[in-house]
Amino acid sequence: MNATSGGRRGNGRDRDTTGRARNARPRDGLGRPLPYGADGVERQPEGVVRSPEETVIEAQALLDAGKPFHAHEVFEDAWKSGPEGERTLWRGLAQLAVGLTHAARGNTTGGARLLRRGAGAVEEWAAGAAGRARPHELDLAELASWARELATVVEREGAAISAVTWAPRLRGRRG
Repeated sequence: MNATSGGRRGNGRDRDTTGRARNARPRDGLGRPLPYGADGVERQPEGVVRSPEETVIEAQALLDAGKPFHAHEVFEDAWKSGPEGERTLWRGLAQLAVGLTHAARGNTTGGARLLRRGAGAVEEWAAGAAGRARPHELDLAELASWARELATVVEREGAAISAVTWAPRLRGRRG
């Protein structure tokens, strides 16, 4: 047992190695719980302190693999451990990843709402960060545009989308 997979303890609740409550059920690539004993994808470790560069690289790899739920956890770690002045940036990026997760799961209302909320958050952060429209080489304007476009598509189609097909490019479009 490890801290990310946890285990069942005497009271029937899943706990990690430190005794904190943590669901140990395996999860699919979109973070949905699977039955105990099922094969799931490896869980993203929580509470990892990464540099902004490591955060962006790891989150992009997870997004490209169709694992936006896991990318959200990487952004959440940056939001919780990063400098105070960047917390709202990382929180906005986490909202974008969770919006993509919900859209891929077929929760069109929640997905569209979170995508728009995340777009607003990254734009608001960029507006307040004079001269930092591309922090850590992140293309915030393009991410906000992508999120609003996807929100419109999700609402119009009313069905789950492909997380791989719709994965954003955090640092802008490939040439």
